Amino acid sequence: MDINKAIRERRSIRQYQVMVPGDEDIKKIIEAGLWAPSGLNNQPWKFKVVKEKAQKDSLARFTKYSAIIRDAPVVICVFLDNSSTYNREKDILAIGACIQNMLLSAWELGLGTCWLGEILNKKEDVRKYLKIDSDCELMAVVTLGYSDEEVSRGCRKNLKSFIIK
Repeated sequence: MDINKAIRERRSIRQYQVMVPGDEDIKKIIEAGLWAPSGLNNQPWKFKVVKEKAQKDSLARFTKYSAIIRDAPVVICVFLDNSSTYNREKDILAIGACIQNMLLSAWELGLGTCWLGEILNKKEDVRKYLKIDSDCELMAVVTLGYSDEEVSRGCRKNLKSFIIK
């Protein structure tokens, strides 16, 4: 994989084909997340994969972006395992790196993703609905599937505007 190409070409996908990605691809994507750096290599993440329509429909009620969750063939809930944390800020950064690895891995496999964060407004409700241990805290929901939309070209501000002199 050309990593710079993947970084520049990966886009958030909000509309998916009906076809469901295979379990092996889902495992590869999560495993890519496991290889993200984390402080003291504590690997503070847990995942809940949701594919059943009824469960996705119920999960969707916790966000205003419900259609994305309902229509995605696969939803991966990413949790911070507070029982393995040693520094909250570092561990949250590690979760971000984990998710980015997952997004790039999915892109390499020809799959689209969308990293959803608005659902965090109801993270405790989501945790309880999914019957996840209270040590786990929802950090994001990632939808996954084969894209059914035109991918636009990305744009970014000029590099100079980000460099502090």
